[in-house]
This record gives sequence, structure tokens and C-alpha cells, in this order.
Amino acid sequence: MELVFDKIHVPHQHSFIGRKMEHSPNGTARMHAHKNFELNFVIAGSGRRIIGNNISSYEDGDLVLLGPDLPHCWHSFMDDEGTSSTSIVVHFFEDIISSNFFNIPELEGVECLLRKADLGIWFKPKNNRLIQASLEKLLALEGLERYIELLKVFNLLLKIEDYEFISDTSYSSTFLKDLDKINLVYEYVFQHIQEGIRQEEAAALLHMTPGAFCRYFKKKTKNTFMAYVKGVRIRLAAKMLAETDKHISEICYECGYNNIANFNHQFKSIMQNTPSNYRKIFR
Repeated sequence: MELVFDKIHVPHQHSFIGRKMEHSPNGTARMHAHKNFELNFVIAGSGRRIIGNNISSYEDGDLVLLGPDLPHCWHSFMDDEGTSSTSIVVHFFEDIISSNFFNIPELEGVECLLRKADLGIWFKPKNNRLIQASLEKLLALEGLERYIELLKVFNLLLKIEDYEFISDTSYSSTFLKDLDKINLVYEYVFQHIQEGIRQEEAAALLHMTPGAFCRYFKKKTKNTFMAYVKGVRIRLAAKMLAETDKHISEICYECGYNNIANFNHQFKSIMQNTPSNYRKIFR
């Protein structure tokens, strides 16, 4: 996969730009980087994102802050109506961290947050809907009101204590050469998610022994293969719970589980909620 360096144009009369963007369908998105900080909030849809040397699934509510020169791309899964996922994306002008934009004592925390973003920051979806509302409002404003709303967004970000760094210092351009191999494994998982997924079959796709495959997958994605499969199944279940009226037991089996008690346990371990309580959130 080729890495493209983009030039994000922020007009001289603005310090940042915000817009809604549709993500490219799975397999067509390009890996790119730019000098701008980027705040990306997924409004709707799901897929997988690549940030540095990390590949993860995403769904609506996903929120990340990226530093300059950090390679990234979003692959969108198409829904039944052929619609791809959509994000609100904010880009700041180049060299904002060394400018006077945040150079006042009250905004020291914001500057510190931006400096942490070199590896990418994933804000876990707890109060992210408050940020979505503020970002939606920001898009409709102009001038000083737009800047004030951005400060409100940063104020909300600074209050989030539950976050993770996405990439790590071992990122290198050689990782891009492995993306096609990793994508083969991902496609296998998504095509067989309702069936029994066998580690041996995934390893065979890359012409590796199961042991070598496990080490390779963990090294490249910072996740074990079976943990990744579990995450895909639970996120699929969460999407079905939120968007369909299917019985929980039906969703359990469609996501590859054959035991409702095990499904409930695995779902709660990731979503911090039972399937039934999770569904109530959307009703």
C-alpha cells in the first residue's frame, strides 16, 4: 500500500477547518499523512482504521486525535443501502503547536494534549456524544463563535480520563508492506464471522504455521488473533442490538457464539454492559 503525503489547505483567514466526510469503501482508502493535527469523530457507520502501526475496527462514536505526519486511513463497510461511514473531521493549520493559537496560560492543557497526539489518541466512547453535539454546532458557525465552540470541544476532551495511545514508537514505513497480508486475514474473519473461525485457516492464507502466524499478527497489530476475532464479533453484536429488533439469542448465534451465557459474558467484558441493557440505551 502506497503512503501519500497530503497537503491540507486551511484558508489564511481561518486557523482550522471542519467538515463532514464520507470514508472510502473497504479496500479503496489510501494510506496518507499530513502536517496538520486531525480530530476525527465517526458520526455513523463502521469499518476499520489504520493509524501508524495499529489496525482496529471502528463504529459510530469513535473519536481520535492525530498528530502531524502520522500515517492513517479509514476503510468503511457499506451498509445494506450502500451507504458508507461518515465522520466530522477537523484539521488545524500547519505549525499550530508553535504558533500563538494556544499560547495563553488557560490553554496550557490543550497544548499538552496536542503534544501527546504524535502516536494518536483514542478517546473511549463514554461522553463522546456531547462532543458530537458540539462538533455539529461548530460546523454551522462562523468566526469567533466557531472558535469558541472549538474551545468547548477541547474542554470536553480534557475531561476524558479513559483514553489510549493508538500507535507506538516502533512504527516504520515497512509496516505498509504488511497491510495487504493483514487485509487478507481481516477479510477471512468478516466472511466467516458467523461460522467457526480457525486460526490454522487464517495462518494458511499467509503460508505460515499457526505459531508463526500468531507471533506475526501480534507484532503487526498489537493484538492477538483470537482477541481481534472476539472484538469483531462483539462489535457486530452491538451494531445489531442497536439497529435491529432481533432477539438476543438470534444475534448471539449470528455472531458466531453457540452459548448465550458465554455471549453475555464476552459482550459485557468489552462493552461494560449486558446485551439487554446495551439495547435499552438505543430504545
